[in-house]
Amino acid sequence: MQYKRKMGLDYGKSRIGIAFSDLTCTIASADHIYKCQTEEKDLQYLAGLIKDRLVDCVAFGMPFNADGTESEMCLVVKEFAEKLAMLTGVQIVFQDERYTSFEAEEYLKEARIKWEKRKELLDKISAQIILQNYLDENKV
Repeated sequence: MQYKRKMGLDYGKSRIGIAFSDLTCTIASADHIYKCQTEEKDLQYLAGLIKDRLVDCVAFGMPFNADGTESEMCLVVKEFAEKLAMLTGVQIVFQDERYTSFEAEEYLKEARIKWEKRKELLDKISAQIILQNYLDENKV
């Protein structure tokens, strides 16, 4: 039996936070932050991760407005996700990411991590929260 992982992305114009599930798709772990280059390079980089890590589903954080309506960034995320799906054939899902940055910030504060280091970790912790929320809501 070949296991498949889930991947969580906190997509931004300059950085992408990346997280992966364990093989049972139960626990999400923050992995790293990718610094964006060109859209083509970004897509190729993520496609490589999807292949290497045996990913069958990517959960993109959707940056809805506080009232639940779509922000301008939602369209950017959807367009990028669509291109990644066409390139890789992987399933794409969207997970509400409202308040994940705040939640990640609070988590890092509680861990007594200094602000400079928190800035470095924030996007990948947000990706972990996005993916964990997806896994919790979609138990296999």
